[in-house]
Amino acid sequence: MIAALAIVAGGGFALTRTSVFQSPPPPPAAPAPAVGVVATSVQSHDVPIYLRGVGTVIAYNNVIVRSQITGQLVTIGFVQGQAVKKGDVLAQIDPAPYQAQLDQAIANRDRDQAHLANAKIDLKRYTELATEKSIAQQLADSQKAIVAQIEAIIKADEAIIASARVNLGYTNLTSPIDGITGIRQIDIGNIIHPTDVNGLVYVTQIEPISLIFTLPQTDFARVQGRMAQGPLTVFVDGQNGQELDRGTLNLIDNQIIQTTGTIRLRAEFPNQKHLLWPGQLVNVRLLLDTHHDALTVDASAVQQGPNGSYVYVVDSDKTVRMQPVRVAQIDGGQALIDDGLSANQEVVVAGQYRLVPGSHIIALTGKAAQQVQQSAIEQQVP
Repeated sequence: MIAALAIVAGGGFALTRTSVFQSPPPPPAAPAPAVGVVATSVQSHDVPIYLRGVGTVIAYNNVIVRSQITGQLVTIGFVQGQAVKKGDVLAQIDPAPYQAQLDQAIANRDRDQAHLANAKIDLKRYTELATEKSIAQQLADSQKAIVAQIEAIIKADEAIIASARVNLGYTNLTSPIDGITGIRQIDIGNIIHPTDVNGLVYVTQIEPISLIFTLPQTDFARVQGRMAQGPLTVFVDGQNGQELDRGTLNLIDNQIIQTTGTIRLRAEFPNQKHLLWPGQLVNVRLLLDTHHDALTVDASAVQQGPNGSYVYVVDSDKTVRMQPVRVAQIDGGQALIDDGLSANQEVVVAGQYRLVPGSHIIALTGKAAQQVQQSAIEQQVP
């Protein structure tokens, strides 16, 4: 009995000791604080599909105004950089020598016409006398040959006169096209020659104007297929993104450049505002297609993971989840979503680096949103 009581007493002591030294249960964990992010809704609208490249503006026509005769330049009829029309007189060569050649050729013709008239009178007389057997027929035949010879000389005179008139006309240097004059290559008073390399001036047609640009050869089939359906619109943008002009694609080059794996294309622009200039390097957008009622989000919403692209979708309880998406293109800061989202869903566009699936979020606005967006940009800078 005593032993039993001792065992019970010992057990009671052990229980008492255990209850005295046992640690209290831990308090429940505090909920994680909500993460401040910038969120926006998925938009549904028409989205143009562009192919982008870089191109060089080329004059539609570029002509060197050359002299076709040699002479002294006596007048200049244009200002450098002036817009001119086809046929406008740009300069004049001293016409006096060529006028004298024309006058001499006319005088020679008139002289030969007088000889012809006299020869015809003699031919008539000789023919009558030969008929009466008063003279030999040979004299009449010889006179007939003389008349034919003088008639041939007069034809040559007419050709010389025509040539002299042409040369006299060449003393006026005219513009062969509508365009803009460049830098004058020769000053008044100098002798100009047909062999002068630079001629008088360049005249460049800029309205309309052409553009040569390149695209990757992988785009060739798409562009060719769309051209078969109708004309394609091409946009030209300046360095600041401003649209300079829009035109029409009219040519795909007949071969691919193997060294660069690109294909050259040519477009034509009206250029009525003269914002495109020959030699100018510009950004080009070729409008390939338009997706109607397409879904877009800010490109910053799209993240890359081991399994591809995803976004953080904000659910109704203000928690986020990772949603895989398929991106068709990213253009102008907007991502075109082919699959994974629906219109008006809310997605996170800045502050994702602090999120995990199930995180509670607070949608920030104003300066707080700007700070988060700036922080996201700094995170991307290497």
